[in-house]
Amino acid sequence: MTTGVSNDLLRRDVRMLGDMLGCVISELAGPDSLARVEEIRRLARDRRAGDVDAERKLSVLISELDERQARIVTRAFTVFFDMANLAEDRHRVRVLRNREAEQYPEPISESIPAAIAQFKKLGLTAAQVQAALDKVQIELVFTAHPSEAKRRSIRAKLRRMRQTLQDLDSTDLLQRERERLQTSLRADLMVLWQTAFLRAQRPTVMEEVQRGLSIMPRLWEVVPQAFAALRRALHTYYPGETIQTPLFVRFGSWMGGDRDGNPNVTSDVSENTLLWLREAAITHHLTFSKKAFDLLSLSIRETAVTPELEQAITAALERWPEVAKSIEGISPREIYRRWIGVIQWRLNQSRLPTLGSPLVAGSYRDGCALAADLELLRASLATHHGELLLESDLQAWLDLTRVFGLHLTRLDIRQDARRYQEIVTEVFATTNLASNFAALPESEQKALLVKTMGFDRPIDVSKLSPLSADTMRLFRILQQALATLGPDCIGAHITSLTRNACDVLCVLWLWRWAQAMAKRETGAELPAGVELRIAPLFEKIGDLARGAHTLCDILDEPCYAEHLKRQGNRQIVMVGYSDSTKDGGYLAACWGLYRAQSQLQAVAAERSISLTFFHGRGGSLGRGGGPAARGILSLPPEALDGTLRLTEQGEVLAERYDDVQVAYRHIEQVTWATLTASNVAAAEVKPSWFELMESLSQRSLQVYRELVDQPGFINFFAETTPIDEIENLPIGSRPARRRGERTLDDLRAIPWVFSWTQNRCMIPAWYGLGTALTEVKYRDRAAWLAICEMYRQWPFMQATIDNAALALAKVDMYIGQHYSELCESPETRERLWMMIASERDRTRQGILDIVGGEELLATVPWFRGSIEVRNPYIDPLNLIQIDLIRRRRKVEGEQQRADEHERLRDLLRLTVQGIAAGMRTTG
Repeated sequence: MTTGVSNDLLRRDVRMLGDMLGCVISELAGPDSLARVEEIRRLARDRRAGDVDAERKLSVLISELDERQARIVTRAFTVFFDMANLAEDRHRVRVLRNREAEQYPEPISESIPAAIAQFKKLGLTAAQVQAALDKVQIELVFTAHPSEAKRRSIRAKLRRMRQTLQDLDSTDLLQRERERLQTSLRADLMVLWQTAFLRAQRPTVMEEVQRGLSIMPRLWEVVPQAFAALRRALHTYYPGETIQTPLFVRFGSWMGGDRDGNPNVTSDVSENTLLWLREAAITHHLTFSKKAFDLLSLSIRETAVTPELEQAITAALERWPEVAKSIEGISPREIYRRWIGVIQWRLNQSRLPTLGSPLVAGSYRDGCALAADLELLRASLATHHGELLLESDLQAWLDLTRVFGLHLTRLDIRQDARRYQEIVTEVFATTNLASNFAALPESEQKALLVKTMGFDRPIDVSKLSPLSADTMRLFRILQQALATLGPDCIGAHITSLTRNACDVLCVLWLWRWAQAMAKRETGAELPAGVELRIAPLFEKIGDLARGAHTLCDILDEPCYAEHLKRQGNRQIVMVGYSDSTKDGGYLAACWGLYRAQSQLQAVAAERSISLTFFHGRGGSLGRGGGPAARGILSLPPEALDGTLRLTEQGEVLAERYDDVQVAYRHIEQVTWATLTASNVAAAEVKPSWFELMESLSQRSLQVYRELVDQPGFINFFAETTPIDEIENLPIGSRPARRRGERTLDDLRAIPWVFSWTQNRCMIPAWYGLGTALTEVKYRDRAAWLAICEMYRQWPFMQATIDNAALALAKVDMYIGQHYSELCESPETRERLWMMIASERDRTRQGILDIVGGEELLATVPWFRGSIEVRNPYIDPLNLIQIDLIRRRRKVEGEQQRADEHERLRDLLRLTVQGIAAGMRTTG
């Protein structure tokens, strides 16, 4: 990370921001508060350096903090981490820019031009490149998982400070300008210190939609840059060839559609979300139209336009006479501006007050119609003014229209398969189709669903439970949305915890009923090819293992095969990284997901079905996180045909999209990895490696289940992590548990990983790997050498080991031991803690034996250095959190101390946020 750029700049920024923070603390909280923070920081640093006396003094000092002091210290370290993160992000951008400048005219690694350059080097013809590009369909799907702990207002302030840091890097700043920028930083920091870090209450779903998609202005800036980079690369490496730039990236969202375990996501909410997305897209397009209007002041006195453009304006005025008033102030000679005026009028006409409102005269149904109007502008400019103007804002607007249309993001719907069985059971009982559908054997359920598919009688929703009645309305809304807004407004319907074909057929039954009802009431049907894409989600170890068999049953059912045929025989299958890891541990999940994708792909290929895999990766390493490009390259080659969907969850949204340059780098790396993995032959994977991975996976699974199935484990987890605080954090609209049960199986993966991250153990990202590796190392030398060869030659193995190493580098067993002492049962604590600590040692040594060296991340010194610098600042927050947990438990249940209990809970939430900032991850 230091190529050509001195780390002195990073240290300079950290020092400057740290000094500013110290001044703010001294001014607003008092010099004694700053002295206390500095003393704790010094002791934590000395303890890390091996000073035993410092450890004792630090513990005493923290235990003596009163509530006010604990709040100030926690806020101080939290804001420091926010400042350090800003400085690191700024330095990352410096390094990237410097690397690109140094390598010019050669492309920077893992970039879109690098992929095209590699195609040229491999001898691909223009036709082959076109074919490679045409099959690339990347969809990044934003989810509302409650792991972004920062308020939107805090993120906005940090974004403003990030921009100021960038401005300070300008080489021609005058001293007065530098001082003004530094003053702005200090002012922002002072406001940040006085802003409440925590939300007072959980956001509503619509607030979640607006907060999550607040990244859109950066995307609207970045996406055209990615398309422009591809065009430039094609021109550079294939000059004179006509290679079209396809729609290679788009975006989706679960926000407003994820009903799984969230009763707050109702059909009304989903309808309002669709309307909000349309309104936001129209607003963005109107902003771009003003830029294009300002640019295209060309007059037909000076230049010509195509007859088609002139005819289009004439036709618009004849078809919609009211257009004349909106463009009457534009000179008749400024044809381009008059046409933009028509587009602006049509965009304003396209607003919908309700989903049931008819499209008024002149409105655009979807982005395709808008793109057609913009294409008239493009064609005229290309004919009379060459390519120069096409690289202007107009080309960017056209690219944005192709990507975002009038839907902004495609809305996904998700629901638990168990809920659908309950809903269909109710509906069938109400309509006398079956008295107890859920009690029937699977074969009889399937036969009944198929037999009654297309049921077209009204259903008395007053006889249904609220969830069932709302679900019936949801499917009517989905049908209406596709009919009114076009096929791109809905992404996919994900069925969580899919176990068998009936789980998917239940969804298809409800969809066919909604279609039948619409036809019965209006006589209208959806256009050919417009269907609800239904995606099974396999996420637990057993469901992944049975996934191929389940998909066989789904695809071989004639009514579903017909449904799929209307979509061009492409099936979306989602695989879940979070719940599979919680269910089976790290290695078993990694291998289970890899093996399942290969098997699912084979099943589809036998039936001439194309698969798009939807990867439900979280932001943290314990939920399938890690570098996105590395993850894509590690997929089974046969399971990546150029199409993929990938979730972007929680804190990842801010991490990847709050900075324009970081967002651009992320999109180009994902595009590069997809192009490369889909078109460049991968190294051969030996059959013996599969067998070895299977045995490692099984042993790892056994070791992991031995831990989580231990007597007392659930209580141990509850007592030695801040899970209670995390479950009650007001950072997301949905509950932490699907059904409210206090079991590991019902607990969502996010609070599970979040909790283990907070206590610095991070067991979801490595536990079980060590025993599996160590036993092979000491039992079978040939197999151990094979594992080392797998790591060097197999991207899957490299990603698996390297991601575990990243997680282990952040683990701190000293801090974890302090948390373990919160366990009230000495016997349980000793038994479980020794299992965790011993497995950590085995895993660390096993990884080192594979990758070489004496320290983890020896080949990534900048990352190891970042962790080492942060640890002395995270440690005090952990120790404060532990002390606060003890204090809260002492007053729990005492009515007369309820206020104190609530204050302590508020303080605990602050420590959760601070540790998350320090670790740069939540769950």
